[in-house]
Amino acid sequence: MANIPVQTTSASYNVLTGDGLLRSLLPRTVRALGRKPQRIFVLTSPEIWALWSKSFLASFQKDAPAVLFLPAGETHKHMRSVEALARQLAQAGADRSSLLIAFGGGIVGDLGGFLAAIYMRGIDYIQVPTTLLAQVDSSIGGKTGANLPEGKNLVGCFYQPRAVFADVAPLQTLPERELRAGLFESIKAGIIRDARLFTYLERNSAAVLGRDPKALEHVIAASIRMKAAVVSEDERESGVRMHLNLGHTLGHALEAATSYRKFLHGEAVGLGMIAAVEIGLERKTLTAAQAERITRLIDLYGPFPHASLSPEKLLAASSRDKKHSAGIRRFVLPVGIGNAVVVEDVTTGELTRAAEAMLRKRKTP
Repeated sequence: MANIPVQTTSASYNVLTGDGLLRSLLPRTVRALGRKPQRIFVLTSPEIWALWSKSFLASFQKDAPAVLFLPAGETHKHMRSVEALARQLAQAGADRSSLLIAFGGGIVGDLGGFLAAIYMRGIDYIQVPTTLLAQVDSSIGGKTGANLPEGKNLVGCFYQPRAVFADVAPLQTLPERELRAGLFESIKAGIIRDARLFTYLERNSAAVLGRDPKALEHVIAASIRMKAAVVSEDERESGVRMHLNLGHTLGHALEAATSYRKFLHGEAVGLGMIAAVEIGLERKTLTAAQAERITRLIDLYGPFPHASLSPEKLLAASSRDKKHSAGIRRFVLPVGIGNAVVVEDVTTGELTRAAEAMLRKRKTP
């Protein structure tokens, strides 16, 4: 088991990763809070609860938590869901001493964190991510939010959890496509900051994709350490934390342009990284050999869905990306393997060529 600290200006907490954490959740929760909550609520999806409720509830000897359900899928990550869940909390008598546990994938975590942040102006919450993508990325760092029709995560806030529990066990029931989608975020971690993790993913793909617990623990812990270090240095994304957006500009555009129905988030990020590699090659922040290694590794953890989109439609969707500010288009480029840089002068022509290459090369067989 790994215990990884996250220390930001607004909060400090630990991320625990290992096998079998669910059964010891409550004691660790109480210790993390320093006090026992009066009421505990769990936000989860029906599918996760059906598979893992027995293990989850094993740590609750009495006073089982009240359960709130959020249907699976990005299409439910909107403000109507937030209002409906907030009303359920109010009707159940939740107050400022209550604790909310977000038990599920990234959507449950993002929306649950946002709900905790705004209900009675803030209640404690804990992340218990059950997808690989949520464990290595979205559950850490305090980003919460909901989508608007105009774009992804346009409503939200920074609100740090009191603890994060990344249990490897639920990954054994994760659909294959979900597992691969999460691994693109770990590939991203390797590209921008951890060349050793990148190499590990190259050399141990069979064990990782075969869900070997030790291999998964290694990848998860390394990914979490990378993000914890970045978030601790830059909580509000004013500097180095922007590097975590590698692949996200055109990735988010891809999701929005297909109404969040075609691509899983990790898949979209994987394709977005392909586009970033194209621009990196053009600008010579990458050598041809480095670009080949990156694209080969991304392809190894594919395949991807295919959507009939034009580069122009993608660029129109990317113009609403929240990473842009005062008309400046910010874009993350890989610099070799293990480093990245944020640039503000990527041209429409460069983006168009990158989108064309991304859409042309990646199709599901």
